[in-house]
Amino acid sequence: MKRAHHHAKYDLKYHLVLVTKYRKKCITKDMLNRLEKIIRDICNRWDVELLEFSGEEDHIHLLISAHPSMELSKFTNNLKTVSSRLIRKEFKEHLSKFYWKPYFWTRAYFIATTGGAPLEVIKQYIKSQEKPEK
Repeated sequence: MKRAHHHAKYDLKYHLVLVTKYRKKCITKDMLNRLEKIIRDICNRWDVELLEFSGEEDHIHLLISAHPSMELSKFTNNLKTVSSRLIRKEFKEHLSKFYWKPYFWTRAYFIATTGGAPLEVIKQYIKSQEKPEK
């Protein structure tokens, strides 16, 4: 869904993937449910819409919609920091079997824009624009 703000209309969607440290298969069903709640709360505070959420034992996927001025790297780092801190606190005993230091997420993450027309369609549209004659 397109959104508007002041003089701009936008439809920005991102696919974000967070992976557990050392790709340890430590995420349980209960932990995944708790992560979704934590992440929804963080998204609400950043005025980011969480469109989809899912995950496996060693990573999670988020589909989000955000305002153009939202700083993705700051949002992602805040999301990782807060979710890691809360999950490590609430699932301390379980995670101690996987990590002896206060780890949860790896430092890296994957993020990509998504949605809209395919790239080739956009390229063709741009090429087909009439150029000024003068």
